[in-house]
Amino acid sequence: MAEEYDHKSHDLLVRKWKQKSSLGAHGEWQTEVGDAPLPIVGVLQPDFLKENSSNPVFMRKDTKSSFQWRIRNLPYPKEVYSVTVDRKERCCIVRTTNKKYYKKFSVPDLDRCQLDLDESSLSFAHANNTLIITYQKPKEILAVEEELQKELKSMKSSSEGDVDCKTQ
Repeated sequence: MAEEYDHKSHDLLVRKWKQKSSLGAHGEWQTEVGDAPLPIVGVLQPDFLKENSSNPVFMRKDTKSSFQWRIRNLPYPKEVYSVTVDRKERCCIVRTTNKKYYKKFSVPDLDRCQLDLDESSLSFAHANNTLIITYQKPKEILAVEEELQKELKSMKSSSEGDVDCKTQ
């Protein structure tokens, strides 16, 4: 796991996980929080295909008090969207009444702490073709993050730039 924090505000900017394959080889980085890195422009891809720029883009951006997901390129009015919790599958579901968009996503932080999803903590808003889904962090998560912030403040942070970092 690798995390990147803002030096001044101590906000989490990026969290990535790298898992080994079944044969032990290093796999690709999976972005949990923040924007996934864009492919390098100018390098030819083997299939020469490019995703349409008007497709919905799903990303997570947390705040100090809540988990937040943003889905860009969704032009429908707020009344069309429904955001619910599926307790059996431990995930949130976004769907539209016009059946143009459907997305299931989990909250890995709650899974790691073995906490249940609460429908009352979930809310959403729509502005500028972006659906913003907010889930208020439970007290247990806030306590864990407070401990982490104390630990991070005690560590010496490096300046901007490349750092020699071992992944094993």
